[in-house]
Amino acid sequence: MWAEIMREFTDSPTQARVVRFLLANGFGVSAEGKISCNGVEIPATHLAKVIGADRRVVDATAQRILRTPALRELFLRIRATPDLSQVATSLGLTVITVIPNNAEEKGIVGDVVSVLTRHALGIRQIFVTDPYFSEVPRLVIILNETPPLGVIEEIRSLPPVKQLIL
Repeated sequence: MWAEIMREFTDSPTQARVVRFLLANGFGVSAEGKISCNGVEIPATHLAKVIGADRRVVDATAQRILRTPALRELFLRIRATPDLSQVATSLGLTVITVIPNNAEEKGIVGDVVSVLTRHALGIRQIFVTDPYFSEVPRLVIILNETPPLGVIEEIRSLPPVKQLIL
C-alpha cells in the first residue's frame, strides 16, 4: 500500500517527502485542503519549515491528495495517537523496545505479547513503527509495571528478536 502511495508522487520528490512526513506523523488533509492532525489545522508554513520544502509544495501536495480518490479517503480519515514512550517514566510506566531481525516476519508482536500475558503483566500501549517509514523498525510496548528479569530474558531469547532495550 505504501509503495502505491509513493508511486503516485514519483514525479515530485519534494511532494513525496511531504507525503512521507504526513503518513509518518499521522497527519491528514481536511476536505478544504489543509493539513490537519485530528481535526486541528497545521499551517503549511510550519510543515514546510520542518520538511525543508516550500509552503506552496505542501499546499500543492494537499490538493493533489484530494484529487486522487484513494489518497483522499486515506488522508481524510487518518488519525494520530499519542506515543506514551516519551513520557512513560513520568507516568510510572516501563518501556520495552524490541528491534526485530526482520520486521516483515509475521508473529513478532504475538510472540512478545504471549510472554508478557503469560506473566500477567499489564500492557498499557503497543505500537510498531512501520518498516517503510523507519530505518530501524521497532516494536514498542509500554507496561504498567517493570517486568522481572526472567521475562526480559525470555523476550530477548525469542527467535525474531535482534535486540531488546529496556
